[in-house]
Formats: sequence, structure tokens, C-alpha cells
Amino acid sequence: MLGRTAPSERTSMPLLADLADALASGTVEVLDLTAPLSAQTPVIQLPPQFAQTATFELEELSRYDDRGPAWYWNNFRTGEHTGTHFDAPNHWVTGQDGDDVASVPAARLVGPAVVLDFSAEVAADPDFLLEVDHIRAWESAHGPLPTGGWLLYRTGWDARSSSQEEFLNADDAGPHTPGVSPACARWLAEEAPVIGFGVETVGTDAGAAHSFDPPFPCHAALMGSGKYGLTQLQNLAQLPATGVLLIASPLPIVGGSGSPARVLALVERG
Repeated sequence: MLGRTAPSERTSMPLLADLADALASGTVEVLDLTAPLSAQTPVIQLPPQFAQTATFELEELSRYDDRGPAWYWNNFRTGEHTGTHFDAPNHWVTGQDGDDVASVPAARLVGPAVVLDFSAEVAADPDFLLEVDHIRAWESAHGPLPTGGWLLYRTGWDARSSSQEEFLNADDAGPHTPGVSPACARWLAEEAPVIGFGVETVGTDAGAAHSFDPPFPCHAALMGSGKYGLTQLQNLAQLPATGVLLIASPLPIVGGSGSPARVLALVERG
């Protein structure tokens, strides 16, 4: 009947009101995990025989002048996988029949997250690889990975994000950045209950992953299983190991393989 509140609305409204109050009071803090997007944002570099992604560019249309006296606005140009960004399943050949970024269900853009901190190991070895045993040991201390949520892999790599050279960390042998082993990539895709994997590096794979068997195992396994990636995250050091609610907001680009994203974390304080 008109004017009557459905039972589900009566149940959910107090929860949303409590969340709004917690946000207003600071009991729940919103942390931005997104790298600022500018012409200085590091971008991946592929071997020269392959097409390259564009760096971020702004083209000014008007700035309170004769082109538009009361408004300032720009065009922008960039690659889908520039800065903090979301990888959709169709980004990789193994997921070519999967969702584009516009087709990812909205409910999957909000979910619980945990943070696995291996920044000390990466400081000692930039080629450090996460293994299934590392995750199992973490679960023994903190509990299981969240079903339908995200595993965020803290390496401390965001400290390098102001420099293209330091961020890619490449020499004649190629990039040296942390990632996951092929076995761990398969486990994340096929056995782990999470729907996504987030990193601070330029991509979800290690810098040396071009030489792995199979090459780029994290992309191949995650995208092939219909799961998602988040890359170039920042401020993971400010998050607890558990108790994080993650919000990932890519642009719904029809046919797109990914998108720059604003990624937020809600954390209860006090």
C-alpha cells in the first residue's frame, strides 16, 4: 500500500543512519587510496614493439575568459590503465568474453578488504613474490580472507610514485617490482574467496612476470576467473590488517577494459 514502509526499508534505514552518524563524528574514517592523476603520474612501459599507453594530459577549453567567461573546464586524455585504476575481466585474453568495466555489477564495487603487509620483505628484495604460504600464515594470525572482498597487498611501493624511474625500477633485465608467484596467482583466482586483488605497483603482476611460466600469471588467472584488479593504490600503511570496507569507483566505460578509479577505504576508529 502507498505510504507503508517495506520491512526491508525499516530494517536497513537504522544501519545507514548509524553509518552517516559515524562518518559525521569521525568514528568511521574515510581514507583515500587514490594516487593524484596528472602528467607526472607514472605509466607502464612495454617493449617498443607494442602499443604504449598515453600519459595523462589536460587540454584547457576555457578559464573564465573569452572562450567561456564564467567557467573553467578541460578535455583530458589518458589510458584506461593510468594511475590508480581498475582492471576488468576483458583486460586480458583469458577473460576476453568476460565483463567490460561498465558491466561490473555495482554491488561488487563495495566490499570488505584486508591488508597484507610485506613492505619489509620488499625493502630487502624489490623482486619479492607473495606465495600461498605467506597468505596462509597471515590467515592463521588474522582469520580468513573476506568472501566477496579484496586482498590488498602492501609493499611500500607507493613511496616511489612521484618518479617514473623509481616507480618502474627497471634496468637492462627489465622492471624490478614485487608481485605474486604463478602458484599464488592461480590460488587467488581459483581458490581464494576474494573477488579482487589490489597493489601499490603499476600492475598486479611482478615486474619480472614477462619471464614467468605462464607470463603475467596474475593478469591471466584473475581476469580469466572473472575477478578484478586494482593498481597504484596509496596509503595502505594507514589501514588496519582487517576491518576495512573498500569502495572502488571506475568510470563505466562501455567496452572498456578498465578505468582510472577513485578508491576509498572506510575504517572504524576508536
